[in-house]
Amino acid sequence: MENGESSYRRFLEGDNGAFAEIVEAYKDNLIFFINRYVHNFAVAEELAQDHFVELLLHKRRYNFKTSLKTYIFTIGRNLAVSYIRKCNRRPECAYEFIENEQDIALLEDEFIKKEQARELHEALETIAEDYSTALHLIYFEGMSYEQVGKVMKKNKKQVENIVYRAKKALRKELEKEVSLYENK
Repeated sequence: MENGESSYRRFLEGDNGAFAEIVEAYKDNLIFFINRYVHNFAVAEELAQDHFVELLLHKRRYNFKTSLKTYIFTIGRNLAVSYIRKCNRRPECAYEFIENEQDIALLEDEFIKKEQARELHEALETIAEDYSTALHLIYFEGMSYEQVGKVMKKNKKQVENIVYRAKKALRKELEKEVSLYENK
């Protein structure tokens, strides 16, 4: 069973065409495999390309103890995991592959929405528990006032009053946030 080892042996002996065979045999599957981790096809392509460059530069690292395919996919997985760790430490790395202005505008809109959602959730944590529970169930879970009443053991009128007061309290908290930003 060949599994690319003979091509790799030829590559070690100086046959650059053999390296092209290896890339051709494993490139697409490696990209799809890495994409399962990073969930970004452009990033997966970059990481696969980096992998083959590393393989080219450090060709003596493969020792033929496992199949070439196992070796290539193990290194691919390691690159993907390293990338994910890097992104967890530095979230903006997911945006390194943005190339046009429309994508940048979409990312800015996404960032603004996430920031607004974060501020909303922080404000929800500061108001009374009944208030935040009612608002969460209605606006995030899509429940009706009757359903919220059943969950909270209240009647519909009580839920309506809670939601009214909750919105008022939430507005007050959000206005505090705005005034804090304006005073900076």
